[in-house]
Amino acid sequence: MTALSATHIASEMRETGYCIVPDLVPRATIEAFTADLDPVFEATPFGEGDFYGYRTKRFGSLLKRSLHAEALVLDPVILAAAEELLREGCDRIQLNVAQALEIHPGEVRQFPHRDEDMWAGAKSDQEYLVNVIWPLDPFTEANGATHLYPHSHGGAGRPEAPPATPVIAECAPGSAICFLGSTLHGAGANRSAAPRRAVIFGYSLGWLKPYENLWLAYPPAVARGFSPELAALAGYAQHRPNLGNYEGQCPSVLLGETTPTHLGAIDALRPDQQSALADFAQIERGGA
Repeated sequence: MTALSATHIASEMRETGYCIVPDLVPRATIEAFTADLDPVFEATPFGEGDFYGYRTKRFGSLLKRSLHAEALVLDPVILAAAEELLREGCDRIQLNVAQALEIHPGEVRQFPHRDEDMWAGAKSDQEYLVNVIWPLDPFTEANGATHLYPHSHGGAGRPEAPPATPVIAECAPGSAICFLGSTLHGAGANRSAAPRRAVIFGYSLGWLKPYENLWLAYPPAVARGFSPELAALAGYAQHRPNLGNYEGQCPSVLLGETTPTHLGAIDALRPDQQSALADFAQIERGGA
């Protein structure tokens, strides 16, 4: 398994916009995950549109499609790297996407893009998103391995035209292709004779609207089967102050055996806010 640390991975992403981590998880995990997804790939129709592609299949909700998804989405090295890159901009990170894709022969090269552009507004050096592609098949130049454009990330990395030569993310299943939301990238053309598969897990600032509607993908009846850490990442946690609450409480209240019909709202504040409000409230209530 890889000897790269989370700090090394985060540092390389800050420097070049991406990091390819070899041999991060056992091949057996990837093979078991792939077997679970086989019937879903078979049943899923091709997409429509010049961005999603006409020879590409995509589907989400991976956390409920295979128990092996949890091992990837909660990989401790990846999570620690995502936290290091994002936590300065939020109280907690969240799952942004859990998607599988299968690029078939004849699919053309994808338009180079930055995933953070799904959110409107001015961008800066604060990253919004960390994406991780896990190949389910070997990634090669011929079968459409992802194109990554070095140094295209961050507030200063937006030239009018993309850099001329991308890096082709060739690697084996078990590897992780990590890149920032501000990094220019796109799938390559599949000129081979077989489809190539991958899954993508993305982590974003916890106050952003996620790409995938997590609460529809994983309603309480599904999320009750998740570990507390996975459920929190998938939306069943508040982002302080009070963001994403259910009836004024943490939405994890919905994951118990029963949910009270009526709930009382409970503050969920950052420590600095809690301290400032406590002093204010003490004065207002006539305290010393």
